Amino acid sequence: MKPLLALGLGALLLAGCANHAAQPESGQTYRVEWIGERPLMDRSYLTLTLDGQGRAYGSAGCNHWFASYQLDGDKLSFGQAGSTMKACAPALMEQEQRFIKALGDVQRWEITDQGQLRLWPATGRSIRLWPES
Repeated sequence: MKPLLALGLGALLLAGCANHAAQPESGQTYRVEWIGERPLMDRSYLTLTLDGQGRAYGSAGCNHWFASYQLDGDKLSFGQAGSTMKACAPALMEQEQRFIKALGDVQRWEITDQGQLRLWPATGRSIRLWPES
């Protein structure tokens, strides 16, 4: 019985390590669920795609955004983000600005056991994203 238990524990440890070794996929679009302390507004749609060549882009809710990025192991940083200049409802514009500011604060990433991508600032809560199918 003990060898079977040890084998099971070993399999669990290897499965846990597999997720931590995963990288955000190039070309995969991730949909934002939370920005730090707050969930997204109802029916808003924010995304992030890393192209594998140092360019990131997506929807900021109202406008399209773009920035350079550097990925090195679990370290991730974004350059100054730019965006299109369409005007939307004030609450949506505020959320968009929070998102773009939060991207500039990102220092590292992780993928949870459930497959959620989290982008972490030096302090505070992460930006949480799910891969789109």
